Formats: sequence, C-alpha cells, structure tokens
Amino acid sequence: MDERGPGEGRGHRGRGRPRVRRMIGDGGAFRCFGPLCGRPDEVVLLLPEEIEALRLVDLAGFEQEEAAIALGISRKTLWRDLHEARKKVADALVHGKTIQIVGCGRRRGERCPGDE
Repeated sequence: MDERGPGEGRGHRGRGRPRVRRMIGDGGAFRCFGPLCGRPDEVVLLLPEEIEALRLVDLAGFEQEEAAIALGISRKTLWRDLHEARKKVADALVHGKTIQIVGCGRRRGERCPGDE
C-alpha cells in the first residue's frame, strides 16, 4: 500500500501541475504598501508573477496575448495570474489591508520594513 498522502509524490508539492517559471523583467525593486488606516495588521500577499501581469496589462497596456508571450506562459495562465492579482489588490484597498509582495526589496539587498 502507498503511504503518500493526496497530492504527494512525483515531484509535486500539491495538487495539479507545478507552476511554470515566468520570465519576469527587472522593473525595479518590489515594495510593500500599507494603509494609513484600516487593518494594517492584515496582509495580502502578491506573487511577483501577479505583479508583472498587472504591470504588463494594466500599466503598460499590453494585450493579454502579448503579455503572455512576454512572460513565457499561456494566455490562460496569464489571465489566472491577472485575475488573482486584481482580486487581492481590490481586497486590500476595500478592507484597508497591507499589500506585501513576496520578495519585496530583497533583490537589491534592501530590507523590507515588515522584517524589522
């Protein structure tokens, strides 16, 4: 009998396929953002690939197909990352939560204020 739990084995850490590695450009150090009021102790975590999807589509004006090619992923994967990022940002803005980006500021050796 196999003693592995559900989703274990074959190199997977969880259910489904492993995440595809994204080609994220160096658009500057990631930063965390917090509200002046609200619930600053509650945190919403954004992944670098979600930030890059937001940047390419919402800020740079790329079409989803162009952004997906730039990131080296499928359009459906880009849409999923973009949808998740927009949902997280909306949650933080509406509920006054801190937005923390995984790996914020650490690329250039900076310390994240949340680490102090």
